[in-house]
Amino acid sequence: MNLLKPLIAILLAFSVSIATALPVFAADIVDTAVSAGSFDTLVAAVKAAGLVDTLKGAGPFTVFAPTDEAFADLPDGTVDNLLKPENKEKLSNVLLYHVVKGKVTSGQLKSGSVTTVQGEPLKVSVGKEVQVNDAVVIKADISTDNGVIHVIDKVLIP
Repeated sequence: MNLLKPLIAILLAFSVSIATALPVFAADIVDTAVSAGSFDTLVAAVKAAGLVDTLKGAGPFTVFAPTDEAFADLPDGTVDNLLKPENKEKLSNVLLYHVVKGKVTSGQLKSGSVTTVQGEPLKVSVGKEVQVNDAVVIKADISTDNGVIHVIDKVLIP
């Protein structure tokens, strides 16, 4: 019985060291959005625009991700119209307006402007809440293996 306690202690220590040595794989921006469950429209739009490979790429990227509710708040027919194949370029333009090069956490955001991958600036206001143009960041700093996602309550239109 006296040998059993040290053996159990050694096995426990070994199992803890093995568990902590195993790598933890974070998902990329697209896979994180898919698994979150509140970005179905955004994911459909990214697929329709042909941007999946871009947003699964090395990055890093900062994505201001509108929720399904944000897309639903757009005027009737807007999303359906953007998802039409003939509007792929316009859709891509809208989506890339939500993406900034580099990983910018909420702690790094400052009032001013940031240039999007689309090329136009976004106005950032940091106060009681963080605003990007007229959208409010409702959840910040969702870390991914190729950047960070900040959830916003409105779709940004360039």
